Amino acid sequence: MSQKLSEVAGGRAFRDRSHLTMADILELRCVIGDCRYSSDELRYTCPVHGEIGTLDILYDYENLARRLDRDEISASREPNCWRYRPLLPIAPDSPVPPLDVGWTPLYPAPRIAQALGIKRAVIKDDGANPTGSLKDRASALVLTRALEQGFTTVSTASTGNAAAALAGLGASLPAIEIVIFVPSSAPSAKIAQLLVYGAEVLLVEGSYDDAFELCMETCEAEGWYSRNTGVNPFTTEGKKTAALEIAEQLAWQPPDAVIVSVGDGSIISGLYKGFYDLKRLGWIERMPRLIGVQAAGSAVLADAWSAGLDARDIRRRPVTTIADSIASELPRDRAKALRAVRETGGAYLTVSDDEIERAIPQFARLSGVFVEPAAAATFAGAQRAVTAGLLDRDESVCLLMTGNGLKDVERARQVVSGGTRVAANIAAVQQALKSSRCDD
Repeated sequence: MSQKLSEVAGGRAFRDRSHLTMADILELRCVIGDCRYSSDELRYTCPVHGEIGTLDILYDYENLARRLDRDEISASREPNCWRYRPLLPIAPDSPVPPLDVGWTPLYPAPRIAQALGIKRAVIKDDGANPTGSLKDRASALVLTRALEQGFTTVSTASTGNAAAALAGLGASLPAIEIVIFVPSSAPSAKIAQLLVYGAEVLLVEGSYDDAFELCMETCEAEGWYSRNTGVNPFTTEGKKTAALEIAEQLAWQPPDAVIVSVGDGSIISGLYKGFYDLKRLGWIERMPRLIGVQAAGSAVLADAWSAGLDARDIRRRPVTTIADSIASELPRDRAKALRAVRETGGAYLTVSDDEIERAIPQFARLSGVFVEPAAAATFAGAQRAVTAGLLDRDESVCLLMTGNGLKDVERARQVVSGGTRVAANIAAVQQALKSSRCDD
C-alpha cells in the first residue's frame, strides 16, 4: 500500500527566507513506491509506476517550521489562497492569476448541526470562488507553475468545474491559451461557462475518462502543459489550501471530521496534504478524520475502501450519476484518496441519486447555501455518516461544499415546485397564501 508521508525525514537545509521555492522542495515521492525524484526531474507521475504513481511534493518540515510563523499568516490581509504562498511550491515573485481564489467563507451552521444531531457543524463554501467551485484552487497554482516553466498552452479534461476554473483564470492572464476536453454530455451551463471565457472547447463523444486520456495524449503530442487532476502534483498543492483555510478560520483547531464528496479523489487528497503539512509544522495538534462521499453509481473508491483493496487493484468500470462532478470510471488520484481516509481513521460511504436530489433543497433551506448535486452529496453523506455511527453526537464537523448550485440549476429546478401563479391583486395573494398554509 502507499507509503506514509510521516516516513519522510532529513534532507538539506532551506535557504534563509520565508517562502518556499522549487529549490526548497525536499523531493517528489511516488505515492505507490519509494521512488524519489528531485523537484525538476519530473513533470507528472512516477515513470516506474505509471499514471497510478502520483507524486507527493514534500518539504523539510523541521527547517520550515523554524522559519515560518502561523501568526504572521493569520495577520495577513491578503484575502485569497496566496496568503499561504510561504507553504506553496512557487517562487516568491512568480506572477499569479489576479482573481481572488480561496479564502472562501466558513459559516457556522447550527441548523445543519441540529438536523444531523451533532454538537457543531460549519460549512466551507467553495462555491464562492471566482468560477464557482473549489477547482479554482488547483487551476490557480497550475497556471502559476505553467508561467514559471514558460508554457503558453495549458489543457485539462473535466466534467465542467475544473475546465471552468482553468478557462476563467486563464482568461485573466495574458499570453495563455486554454484548451478544454469535456464530455459532450456535461451540463449545458458548464459548457456555456467555458465558451464565455473564450477557451478552445473540444466536446468529446465519450466519458470523462475518455476525455482525460485524449487530453493527456494531445498534451504529449503538442507540448502543452496538462492540468489534469492527480496526474499533475500541483493540483494537490492547490487544493490543499482549502484545508489550510479551514484550520486557520477555526483558530487552528480543526473539526473532528471533514466530509467531502469524491470523484477522482484529488480534493480529499488535497485536504489530507494540507492538514498533514500543518501537523508536521506543529501548527495543529491533530488531523481530522476525512470522510469521502461517493454517488452509488460512481463508487469505485468507496467499494475499494470497503473491500480493503490496494489502489493498484482498482479497475475502470462504467458509472452513472446525476452528480457529474464526481462521476469517474477510474479515479486518477485513487492511491492518495485511499490513503487520505485510511491514515486519518475516516471512511468512504455512498449515497443514491435520489438522496442527492433531496439534499439540494434540504441543505439550502437549512443553511442558505445553494450547491450543485456533487456538493449536495456531501450533506446526504453527512446524514448517512450519523446513522452509520461514523460521527458521534458530541463531535464537530466541517462540510466542504465544492460547487455552486448555479452550475447545474436545471437539476435544482427538477426537484422543487414552480411557485404559485396569482392575479395582480391582494385578494388573490391572500387566497394563495391561505391555500399554501392549509397544504402545509
